[in-house]
Amino acid sequence: MNPKIAPLLARTAFFQSMSDSGRQALAAIAIFRHVKKRDVLFMEGDRGHSMYLLLRGRIQLHKTSRAGQEVVVRSLRAGDTFAEVVLFERATYPVTAVALADSDVVLLPQRDVYRLLADENFRRDFIGMMMKRLRYLTERIVQITTMDVEDRLLRFLRDESGGQPVFQLSMSKKDIAAAVGTTPETISRLISKLGDEGRFIWKGRTVKLPPAQPGKF
Repeated sequence: MNPKIAPLLARTAFFQSMSDSGRQALAAIAIFRHVKKRDVLFMEGDRGHSMYLLLRGRIQLHKTSRAGQEVVVRSLRAGDTFAEVVLFERATYPVTAVALADSDVVLLPQRDVYRLLADENFRRDFIGMMMKRLRYLTERIVQITTMDVEDRLLRFLRDESGGQPVFQLSMSKKDIAAAVGTTPETISRLISKLGDEGRFIWKGRTVKLPPAQPGKF
């Protein structure tokens, strides 16, 4: 077991509600992996063998439409989990996962998670964590679908900043556009418009945000 994994799980929102013993059990089955920019972790339709935790870097999830176009489902940052669906719902990955930057991930193999679930205490711990995650995602979906593109961009930047007033973006404008559900052209127009309004200062990949106001992004 990698002794660094358990503390990482404890600092990750998804696993914080678990007991120490539950996180130790997961750490014992965890597999660390480094992936390079543009590496594919798995393809849509591949047999699902593991859920993942992103420790460092950026991962993008996308589906292929019937017309052959890539539709971005989600852009992930450090601390996010993904591919949980293969544990309980389906046998194959419903999306393709691609690294947008050099990244570190942890795999939790399906077969080993199933073995742990045979223990009643771990099972109660793990299912409680999954239900909490489901409620959070439901709230996020409702929140995001009611936002216009300006608000989605501003929320994205707040999330990226990690609470820092000045930060460096690790993604291209094309990838940012995909993450907020719009086009690169629209992102360029918004950067100019919102910059003129004093909503942020954006130079190259450096962004400076004003202090957040209650109810504002």
